[in-house]
Amino acid sequence: MKLQSIELPFGKNQSLPKSPKIVLLVIFTLVFLTVIPCYPLLKHPLYLVKNSSEPSSFYDSNDELISVQSINEKCDLFSGEWIPNPDAPYYTNTTCWAIHEHQNCMKYGRPDSEFMKWRWKPHECNLPIFNPAQFLEVVRGKSLAFVGDSVGRNQMQSLICLLSRVEYPIDVSYTPDENFKRWRYMSYNFTLATLWTPHLVKGKEADNNGPTHTGLFNLYLDEFDEEWTTQVEEFDYLIISAGHWFFRPMVYYENHQIVGCHYCLLDNVTDLTMYYGYRKAFRTAFKAINSLKNYKGITFLRTFAPSHFENGLWNQGGNCVRTKPFRSNEIKLDDQNLELYMAQVEEFRKAEKEGKKKGLRYRLLDTTQAMLLRPDGHPSRYGHWPHENVTLYNDCVHWCLPGPIDTWSDFLLEMLKREGVRSHEEKLQYLSDRKLRVR
Repeated sequence: MKLQSIELPFGKNQSLPKSPKIVLLVIFTLVFLTVIPCYPLLKHPLYLVKNSSEPSSFYDSNDELISVQSINEKCDLFSGEWIPNPDAPYYTNTTCWAIHEHQNCMKYGRPDSEFMKWRWKPHECNLPIFNPAQFLEVVRGKSLAFVGDSVGRNQMQSLICLLSRVEYPIDVSYTPDENFKRWRYMSYNFTLATLWTPHLVKGKEADNNGPTHTGLFNLYLDEFDEEWTTQVEEFDYLIISAGHWFFRPMVYYENHQIVGCHYCLLDNVTDLTMYYGYRKAFRTAFKAINSLKNYKGITFLRTFAPSHFENGLWNQGGNCVRTKPFRSNEIKLDDQNLELYMAQVEEFRKAEKEGKKKGLRYRLLDTTQAMLLRPDGHPSRYGHWPHENVTLYNDCVHWCLPGPIDTWSDFLLEMLKREGVRSHEEKLQYLSDRKLRVR
């Protein structure tokens, strides 16, 4: 294996001592440093060696050694534009088995491919393209859970496909339930999981038809959904998200009493809108995380990814047929998208402040603006064969794989690379605050 040269720790005019023992010691040290990766103070590897497990043919052997130094940490990753990337995609629907059928756009005949050939460019810096070997080294020995709905699952499957250039995971699920899958990368002792909770809080379907024929759900806004809250203490990273299920009719319960609803059309029940339930659901979800006794991980809020239905609602013939991204000056975040985004971010900030008192860390994976600009990235009708006798609406919610959602892993890896310094600074601040409270 070809190794990068390592700068010697001697000055330009410094000479080595003559002693044979010292010379042998220096030679041994240099050999050791050449073979073994170096780790600086904050436990991030300085050089990363590609794993020897079977990669796909898309992984470039020239990338075997990669520096994990972060880009400018003051740069706002989430403010930028989409620019052409002729090198993409980095996997295909034939090289990755993890793609859900309804997001397998190329298999089902999507005629254009340009939607796969863009990358996100922050205004103030360059965001590196996701490097699978680097990511697996950063998360070696750790675990990551996606907590949320099918868009969260969409993100996990994107990550699995991107990592497939280095290694495929094995299924280590504790249940046959597809909503609670676990995967392990054996060479890295890294575990991925998906924990299904479309509303984040305890809920149940009260009527599978409802006012819009999409179900009517009872949400218990002040009660934890223990299907996921009882499992997350063991994880090092949580990526929590929710959104599109809140457009469906819901009845809201608090303190075991009906307090209102969203488009339930029930007599004597006040319509509090979906924003009420959305905000309260995030508040309760974050409260659950902050109440965990043994959780020491990092919680990422992956912000709302807008849908792009045009010429009708999702269940009234709306579709998404654009083939190029918007520029940032062509569309703005407003109306429902803005309300949902602001609600979850405001609750995130409150939870972050409360969590800091316990030394917990919260991070904002702010994908909303980038995805607002990608009306071209959805499956539309290319999630099944045209002749299939299925009742499926045009899908302008989920994301084709490969596609724009792969950029979420670019964001995630860069945030993890920044994490060493940021966590160290926050720990020092936490210890300082504790000393002040003791006084």
